[in-house]
Amino acid sequence: MLVASSFSASWLRGDPRALEFLPDHFRHRAARAEAVSAAASRTVAPALHAALVARQSRLAPSPSRERNLELLARPGTTVVVTGQQVGLFLGPLFTIYKAASAIVAARALAEETGRPCVPVFWLQTEDHDLPEIDHTFIPSAAGALLRVALDVPDAAQSRTPVAHRRLGASVTGALATLRAELGGQSHADEHLALLERAYHPEAAMADAFAEVLSTLFADEGLVFLDPRDPRLAPLSAPLHRRAIEEATAIASGLAERGGALGAAGFSEQVHIRPGSPLGFFSPDGLEGARYRLDPASTPGTWSLVGHPEGASVTTPQLLSWLEREPLRFTTSALLRPLLQDTWLPTAAYVGGPGEIAYFAQLAPLYAHLGLPMPLVVPRARFRVIDDRVRRLLDRLGLAPEDAAAPRDALLARIAARDTGQDFEPPEAIEARLVSAFASELARLGERTASFEPGFARALSRTDKTVRGGISRLVARYGRAIAQRDQVTLERVDRLRAYLSPDGAPQERIHGLPYYACRFGSQAFTRRVLDACVPFLGDLKDLKP
Repeated sequence: MLVASSFSASWLRGDPRALEFLPDHFRHRAARAEAVSAAASRTVAPALHAALVARQSRLAPSPSRERNLELLARPGTTVVVTGQQVGLFLGPLFTIYKAASAIVAARALAEETGRPCVPVFWLQTEDHDLPEIDHTFIPSAAGALLRVALDVPDAAQSRTPVAHRRLGASVTGALATLRAELGGQSHADEHLALLERAYHPEAAMADAFAEVLSTLFADEGLVFLDPRDPRLAPLSAPLHRRAIEEATAIASGLAERGGALGAAGFSEQVHIRPGSPLGFFSPDGLEGARYRLDPASTPGTWSLVGHPEGASVTTPQLLSWLEREPLRFTTSALLRPLLQDTWLPTAAYVGGPGEIAYFAQLAPLYAHLGLPMPLVVPRARFRVIDDRVRRLLDRLGLAPEDAAAPRDALLARIAARDTGQDFEPPEAIEARLVSAFASELARLGERTASFEPGFARALSRTDKTVRGGISRLVARYGRAIAQRDQVTLERVDRLRAYLSPDGAPQERIHGLPYYACRFGSQAFTRRVLDACVPFLGDLKDLKP
């Protein structure tokens, strides 16, 4: 079975199996026009607009943002939405790519249809997973990956929505680490001064995040929405009520959809629990711990999953709290898009691979709630090839995509090329040896099965022992190849740290500070915007 993230790859390739669950309407101008027309029939509620205006007033002035706020008050205006968890110093690079993609897509839809379209960034502040957002990574001068993080002792145990988290004193140390590592770069003073203004101990994580991102995209008028804004809580109550009262029907439709995804060779990005209302409840107050709601054995009762005392709550109690304090309720990953599209005239949502996989599950939920599903648009994907990376690629004689290869295989390839000898990649040797041995072992098992049943246990023990020995031998072979040339080894490690850190795409690991300090905050942001091609989603090399 394919893993969930492969749904996005299959969808982007135009795989018919994937298109059955999520049409690629973003590719077709006529379908884009239909989505805009459908969204234009909805309007932004005055209460929501007032909350948006108040939220933007806390940001640095932006005439473009003011114009977009005015447009949102007018009937017929649509939006392109993207969003992200409020990671330290903006989190991974793809945060910038998402924002730029939404801006470029909104601009393109407005030009195609003649209808105003505003880019909106959804600050995901309802989540409580602090270890996902309390850090950022930068490549150090030596090419190694440097983790810059807050010191939050209870991070792993925290269940408080991150909207209510202050940065605390440890942010000063994180900023000092950035300055020590990046302070000598050409544009360090500019970018670090921006971070130091926003990220101070008393600041909320969401406010610091929004201040920096809004400064970078001030000229584009990016509008920010925080679902934990108390002014918006009453507007979320109707959706939470339906999610609770209609939980069985909703979960049943989503489970059926999950089964169809499985039959097509995909797995669910989000596991559906029978009868779950797709929401969280904070029993101890607005800023208290939140717990997922699951149906309990007693009808009309809900378990608070993970509660230290195993607490539960009844449906009448939930609905009473929802009427009095709707801010006690928060969405799950699958309910959040529905809240977004209940509030906003969404023509398109810009997302990454995981979010695309969410939307593959969501058609039954949109249908149940009578909402049109927006266009789903893949965010831009970039691989930054700066001067340091270019020098390494030239010296190693490699292309950027080579950095994603397994380290030992890459070293074997370079060694074979440079010496003229055929150094077979270690994983190929291991596969060949294991295959040959397994074949002979199976043959031996067949011969002995009829007269010595206990022999199978001996075969199993031998198989485990030999596989372990082969693995150790091949690892030694790989190290021997690697150590032939220490300079090449170091260059390969630096290249992989820049382009494929920890074996992952650069954009998912590296944060902005390294690139902003080297090339300038606005210059790098502008380069990303200029390189964004609306409605594409292909990986492109960015060469600042």
